[in-house]
Order: sequence, then C-alpha cells, then structure tokens
Amino acid sequence: MSLFSKKTNTSSIDPEQRELIENAQARIKQKKKLYRHFVLFLAGAIVLIVLNLALGIGKEFKILNIDWFVWAILLWSFFFLVHIINVVFMSSFMNKEWEKEQLDKLVTKQKLKIAELDEAIQQKMPLPEKKKPSLKDPNLPLTDQNTPL
Repeated sequence: MSLFSKKTNTSSIDPEQRELIENAQARIKQKKKLYRHFVLFLAGAIVLIVLNLALGIGKEFKILNIDWFVWAILLWSFFFLVHIINVVFMSSFMNKEWEKEQLDKLVTKQKLKIAELDEAIQQKMPLPEKKKPSLKDPNLPLTDQNTPL
C-alpha cells in the first residue's frame, strides 16, 4: 500500500463495527440533507417574499385573498415538516435493526408454512420405503447383483 494512498485497510474492522460505522454515516447524511433543506427553505422563503413585496412580481395574484408567496411558503413548510418527521422520528424506530427483525419474522413465517406444507404432503402422499439391496454374492459389486440374470 502506498504511503500517500487515501484508502485504509478496513479488513481489521469486524463486521459489527463496520455496520455501526455505515449506519452512523447514513444517519449523518440524512441530517446533513435536512440542514441543507432548512437553509434552502429559509433562503427560498426570503426570495419569494422579496419577489412579491419588494419587486411587485405577482402582486395581483392571490388565492383566497392571500398572496401567492404565502401559499408557496406554506406548501414548502409542509414538505419540510415531512422531511423532519422522516429524519427525526421514522429513522429512529425504523432503522436497520427494525428491518432485520421484520426480515427474521417473515423468514420464520415462511419456514413454518413450508414445514406445514411438507407435513401435509407427507400425510397425503407418503414416499415409498426404499428397499435395501440384498447381497447374493459378497464377491460381486452391488450393481451387478441387482440386475436380473
């Protein structure tokens, strides 16, 4: 490995630690996107207010006697609130551990169903018992003894 290489040797990290690191990195990315959305929301709201009030763009356009920029900011606020709920609340209890539990439940349920079906098949149509070959002459190979003469 080169002295100036950016790659590090991650083979010494056990799988559990690697998973914790990956989960932490994913969580950091979620929060980073949320903060960016917040900054963009604030800047966008200010731009919409300036466009309407200071520059007079769309001054005559009103919905239910309320300026259009108020509706735009309210709609954007709703989407930002959904983003907050997704990052703060949903990610905390619907994380990787929850996914693993759900996967384990479904796999167990499928295995039980397969076992039930297998048992039902065995009861309805049992497999015939295999006959053990009898040795006629111990000196001959087993395949030669079961062929008719």
